[in-house]
Parts: sequence; C-alpha cells; structure tokens
Amino acid sequence: MPPLPPVVAPVSPEITTLARIPEHSVPLMCTAARGTAFQVGDYLFVSIPQDRRLVAVGYPVRGGYSAQAFAAAVRTAMRHCNARSCDAVAPRLPASLLPHMRENDRYLVIAADAPVPVSLRGPLRKAGERLRLEEARVFTAAHRRLWGEFLGKTTLPPHVRALYGRVEALLTAGDTDVCLLNAWDGERLAACLVIDAAPGRFDTYLLGAHSREYYVPHASDALFGFMLARARQRGKRLVHLGLGVNEGISRFKRKWGGRPALRYQRAAWEEQDNDAARFLIRHLQAADNGDVRLELEHADAQRPFRMLWEVSRDGKTSWIGGTAHFFRYSFETAFRHLFKKVDTVIFEGHLDEDSLDAVSRLGKRPPDPGTCLFDLMTEEEIRALERVVRGPEGPLWRLLNAEYENKADVRWYLRRTRPWFAFFSLWTAYLERMGWRYSVDLEAWRVAHRLGKRVLAMEDIGEQVAALESVPPERAVNHFRACRQWGAYLRANAGAYLTGDLEGMMGTSTEFPTRTGLVISERDQRFRERMRPYLERGRCCVLVGSAHMLNLRGMLAEDGFSVRPLRQGWTPLRVRIREALRKDAPIDPSGGMAW
Repeated sequence: MPPLPPVVAPVSPEITTLARIPEHSVPLMCTAARGTAFQVGDYLFVSIPQDRRLVAVGYPVRGGYSAQAFAAAVRTAMRHCNARSCDAVAPRLPASLLPHMRENDRYLVIAADAPVPVSLRGPLRKAGERLRLEEARVFTAAHRRLWGEFLGKTTLPPHVRALYGRVEALLTAGDTDVCLLNAWDGERLAACLVIDAAPGRFDTYLLGAHSREYYVPHASDALFGFMLARARQRGKRLVHLGLGVNEGISRFKRKWGGRPALRYQRAAWEEQDNDAARFLIRHLQAADNGDVRLELEHADAQRPFRMLWEVSRDGKTSWIGGTAHFFRYSFETAFRHLFKKVDTVIFEGHLDEDSLDAVSRLGKRPPDPGTCLFDLMTEEEIRALERVVRGPEGPLWRLLNAEYENKADVRWYLRRTRPWFAFFSLWTAYLERMGWRYSVDLEAWRVAHRLGKRVLAMEDIGEQVAALESVPPERAVNHFRACRQWGAYLRANAGAYLTGDLEGMMGTSTEFPTRTGLVISERDQRFRERMRPYLERGRCCVLVGSAHMLNLRGMLAEDGFSVRPLRQGWTPLRVRIREALRKDAPIDPSGGMAW
C-alpha cells in the first residue's frame, strides 16, 4: 500500500524539550516571523498569512530525516496555507529544491563546559577589569545606538537584518525566553549578544554586535565566556552558535572551540503566477519523476554574478552587468535574486527565438568576394581548426567512446556563411564540446520573462547585424589560427569573469574578433543614450556584453551617476586594489563580502 499523506496538526507540546536546532524554538520563530506554527508529520512549519509565505523546517522533531518525506510535507503545508512563497531549511534539500538553494553551510555548536582558550585568558582578564557584564531583557536607547552603528557598517542578508529589527519584539513577547547579554564600559554599551534559552538541551546564540565607536578589546569574547557560564548554570549541555556564514564569523566561533554539527541548506523561492501554490506543488512532485541528475548538475553549476555594478543618482538605484554569450557556469539563481529588485530589464538586442532565427538566416548568406574565410586560410590551418573544434576522431576514439557526437562541419561554415557567423558558429561548437553549455544573456532573458519583468532591447536586428558585418574577416582568421591557445584563453577568461575582474578579463581577450571600434565604442554611445532614461528612473537592470563595461562605467560617471562594483561573494584583493585606483569606481567598503 502507498504511504498515507502527512497530516496537518498543532505543534507538539514536547517540541521545545526535543528541539535539535534553533529553528525548533517555536515562540522565537512565531514572534520573529509574525506567524503561526503547525506540524506536518514530524516537520515544523510557520505560516505568515499576511505575506502568503511559509517557513519550512526540514529537521524532524523525532526520527531521521527523509528528503522524500520532507518534500511531501512541504506540498501538504503549501496547500494548507495557500502560500505563494517558501523559505525551507534542511540538512539535505530535496532534488526539486536544489535550483532554489541560497545557502549551504553547517551549524556550529560548543559544549557548555568548554574551557576558555589559553590565548584568550589574559585578554579576558583585562577586559573583565574594565567591563561590567550583565543579563537583561530591556532594549534601551544604548542598544538602538549600537544596532544603528553596527548595521550601518555591516552588510547582512535581508532576513538577518530583519531579525535584528525584531529583537525588541522578541524581548517583550510574553512566551519567549530571549535575553540580552550586555558588556558596559561605564555608561557606554561596548557589545551585546542576543540569546534564546527556550530549547531544553541548549541555548542559542542568535545575534551579536560590538561598537567600533566605543571599542573595547575582546568585549565580544568576554560576553562569549559569560554566555557559556550562564548556560552551565542553567544545566544546558551545549550552546548552538548558528551558522558559519563567512570565514571571519566562523573563525571567531571556532577559536572558542565551536565545531561543525548538522549540515544546513536553505532554499527560497517565490512565484509570480496567480496559481503559485499549485505550481510549486507540481514542482516538488517532479522530484521523483524528472531527471534528478540534470537537476543536480544545474544546481552544481550555479555561481554568484560578480560582473555587476550599482548605478545611482538622486536617490534612484539601478544595476548594470556585463554578460557573456557563452559560459561554463549558470547564473540563473543570482539573476532571480537581482531581478526581484527591479521593474525593467534591458538587453543589447532581442533574444527571443524569432529574432535569433532571423540573425541566423542573415548569417547564412554567402560571403562577399574576398571575405570567404576558407580562401583566407591554408589547408594546414583548416585541419588544425577542425581538430580543435571537432575533437579527436577515428575508430580508436569511437571504440573508447571518446568521440564527440555533435561535430560541426567546419569547412561548410568557412565556405558558405558570413565571416562573423562562421566565427560564432565554430567558436560555439568548440565551447559546447568543452562543456560550456550556458549563455549568460539568454539565461537572464528567460529569467526576466518568467518573473514578469518589463523586458526591452536597445538595438534592432538591423543595427546588430550592421555592427557584426563591420568586423574585418582577418580578425576571425587570426583567432582561428590561434586555436591551439583557446584552452588557456578559456581558463583565464572564465577565472576573471567569475571574480568580477573586468580589466583582467579584457586582458585575455583584446584580440577577440568582434571587439572592434564600431562593435564596441560606437555602440557604447548608443547604449548610453538609450539606457539613461531608465537608469534615471531607478529599479532597472541593464545587461550588456562585458567588453562594453570598460567605456560605459566612465560614460555613466560623466552623466552624474555613481557607479559602484557590487559583487556577491568574495572578491580577490587584486581586483579591489585595481578598482580603488580608478576614480570612477571607488573600492567597495563592504570588502565584497556577502554575509
């Protein structure tokens, strides 16, 4: 018999005693989210009706975790709440939710009886002589000043920043067991930790802040020791330290003896579809029916989009990014996040199937006399190009199952098509054989349409093809002659693109065939004029080929816009230093870190 569907039920009164993770603290979750808790089987959920949002906790109160059971519980909870969006955490997300993954981390825990590290004993003794440590439940004006200072100088994810804003409500709610651990330097608040003591077996370190204006060395460490002593007095076995988040926070927790515990993966998604609940339910049901291997590969291919700049003027903010026609990795998840902040997404040209087919038809016209690439290359050069584009061929390679199936007809493209079309076709064939199956601009185009954004193009097909027709055939020939260096070129180009190193990327590709004066410089002015009205209104994202960003940053600065690199994730020091030396792109004060 098939298993019975999970049943919606009130929260078990034992959940606080059985809690395994901070999210099992029901009063904390309900107050922080302003929602109502319920269970589906052994899984906890919090419904937020005003937002039609669901929080799903994939750590069972009893028993072991099952991705299939959790997916079934989420389906039931979505129907029950008629939710349009969901935020789910689990030790291992169901395959259907992997494309929506936002975080992949581990909880850190520390034993309540952990000794003070030897290296901290002297500094803590000095800090103890200066500081007054206390436990309190009153959020004072000093706390508001500390929060304002800390949040003003720290980059945090929206959901973490929102939790800072709910601390006062957590303290005043009658059913929570949240308190403040304060470190006072006279009348000044030097540091503060927020603790949840509701779970039966552990305390939870929720949030913390320290003052740079009233800085006291090791004030946070003093509170950390105070927190452990308090947990021991209350009979707790350990303290949950939350997630590693980034290297700096993880290092602080580990130096006290914090150790990795349960795995943590978080997925979040929101649909614009009016029938979103049913859409998401169908998506979850596809976990066992779809191609899970492809879903896993797609999730593994996701990368943060770092070739991105924030453009602002008169309080209106937009974004401009540099794309690549072909790439090894996907930025779909990053684009979904970015496009939620905008109303309009602008591309160089139209990328729908009809427009792409029209460009293809124009490219397949016979080349003009004197421009046929086949006639401009020697037989030896053509054979070398075939070996690179098509890969190894012959009976032995077929026997070893190492011969590429979708081999391009190199000679046909060289003889029968326009030079620019031959270049793009053979270059694309090579990239596909090397595993570069994604298109950054096409992916962004599809995401923007799926999210219901206004999508515009700055050029028509005629303007784009005219620019391509201006490319001298010799540039394509030179690129083909250097085909043996394409592998090194790809590695350097991909590395620079993934780190947001625009100058480094251009340094690897200045001889790319389509980077001519007309294709880049003249079109830059056209883009500048056509994107400017939308940037002035704000809530716009413009996506152009990365090479155009070399000029467009300065052009937008001339037009009075502030242009600031805005990258998700870690940014190499060499890139930050290079941009610090550019007057129109000051160094990012956040250090490129996304917490």
